[in-house]
Amino acid sequence: MVFPAASFWTLLALSITGSPVEVRNSRIILSMTSGLHFSNGTNPVQRDDALHIDVALDNVHGFSCVTIGIGDRPTFYSLIVNTGSAITWIGAHTAYHPNSSAFNTGLPLRVTYPANSFAGILFTDTFEITDEYTIEGMAIGVATETRGVPFDGMLGIGPRSLSRGSIPTQPEGMLATVTERLFTDRSISWPLVALFFKPSTADLVDLDDGRLVFGDENPGFDDEYPDFNIGNIGYTPRTASMPASTYWGIDQSIVYGNTEILQFTSGIVDSGVTFISIASDAYDRYKTATGANLDPRNGMLSITRRQYPALRPLEFHIGEQIYNLSPNGQIWPRWLNSRIQGDVNGIYLVIKRLPGPTGSGIDFSLGYVFLQRFYSVYDVLNSRVGFATTPYTDANTN
Repeated sequence: MVFPAASFWTLLALSITGSPVEVRNSRIILSMTSGLHFSNGTNPVQRDDALHIDVALDNVHGFSCVTIGIGDRPTFYSLIVNTGSAITWIGAHTAYHPNSSAFNTGLPLRVTYPANSFAGILFTDTFEITDEYTIEGMAIGVATETRGVPFDGMLGIGPRSLSRGSIPTQPEGMLATVTERLFTDRSISWPLVALFFKPSTADLVDLDDGRLVFGDENPGFDDEYPDFNIGNIGYTPRTASMPASTYWGIDQSIVYGNTEILQFTSGIVDSGVTFISIASDAYDRYKTATGANLDPRNGMLSITRRQYPALRPLEFHIGEQIYNLSPNGQIWPRWLNSRIQGDVNGIYLVIKRLPGPTGSGIDFSLGYVFLQRFYSVYDVLNSRVGFATTPYTDANTN
């Protein structure tokens, strides 16, 4: 079935205004893992109204994923959790077979990411987070063409503004996100989403290594998940600077040792990319300060074993807080060096170079390697981003 354009946009273009609906003790927690292969099946319900799902870890570094069911007789898909996109799409590997709950809108959909891309058709279908939490008529893309995506698709939890321009025939149209739909459906008490996952290690097998939380900034992991206890959350407003303001964009400066390598400027928080990228001039200052050399085989900075003990914390000055990325947090996991075409015994830094200098618009991108060291919160209604330390902020797993 194809929707008329007017009724389709009435259905999907939601606005969150006025007073929020208060649904007490209502939050949804999804377990996240880093891996390529996940168990399909029903997501179990856990303790009172806090729901979570457990999926198997396959020890693949660089992304965190959840398993989502699509359709009234659901097929399950492993989706990258992506704060840098508002579009949720499927079909890169596991095929989509629409049934009675599916509606083909007939609208083309296209999204380009830093390292990959997707093109397809926009459907609406039943979106199953757990057995008890589903979204009817959720907008999802179904892939007809993908490039460089090693999973089934993306779960876009970025601001709705990121969906503008994704439908070529409706360039100003925007799609409601999963977070917004859960809120307007009164499944969660507040339109926010939070991420927490542990740094992966060589011996981490079949363990939950993270949580994706809808509706509660601090769900209180202490009792059931003592390893996931977090510190106080420090918030900062979303930046007003374009184009970072269309993302979960923030303002910050970065200091290494006694050197400010990146002046106060705007950038984005993007769980859909692996590394931390900074403006070219900041990158050059970091390279000089650490004494690192560029490995031409993989384009990454490397240091020697003698240099590693001298590595200093990298300070991210965000709002009123300073978040320290430890020396160990600045290096790529050595047991995964083969995945970046590096020397088995080499030490590689996770800071990458953006094409332009400071002032180019997006002067940094905080990816997976930063987010695995800090709990992060994305508050839609208050237009702010929060961070907190975790028991793994200073882990020496790499």
